[in-house]
Amino acid sequence: MVANLAPIIGQRLLRNRFASPLDCGSCFLDGRPLLGPSKTWRGFLFSIPITFACAWIEGLDPATGLVFSLAALLGDSLTSFIKRRLGLASGGHAPGLDQVLESLLPLLIVQQRLDLTLSGILSLVLSFIILDLIFWRYYAHPHPS
Repeated sequence: MVANLAPIIGQRLLRNRFASPLDCGSCFLDGRPLLGPSKTWRGFLFSIPITFACAWIEGLDPATGLVFSLAALLGDSLTSFIKRRLGLASGGHAPGLDQVLESLLPLLIVQQRLDLTLSGILSLVLSFIILDLIFWRYYAHPHPS
């Protein structure tokens, strides 16, 4: 959850600062954006150190937090790439698709480090999907402070 919420916290705190798209506005062969404007450097700048620090606070190897964050960001970016190919708008909601890669990929990558079973991974992915669907409306749309 930390790796995925940190970019949202960054957006709320920094607004448009450091909001340069990861894909630098590039388009794919189909003429659609590679990832779209909602995948930003700001998200990476927040997710990586915050997840790293939270892993350390939880008593985990901070490298596990780093790997987890990078894998979650990669999964989220892959999801954006797929959504653009499907013609879905950047920042749009695609229930199920939005949650699976960004939760499954990091869990598979740290599976041995954290001694996770396949059933444990599937339970965590399902929990992430449910929580994300419940709270999506809150964190997807900025609220006045």
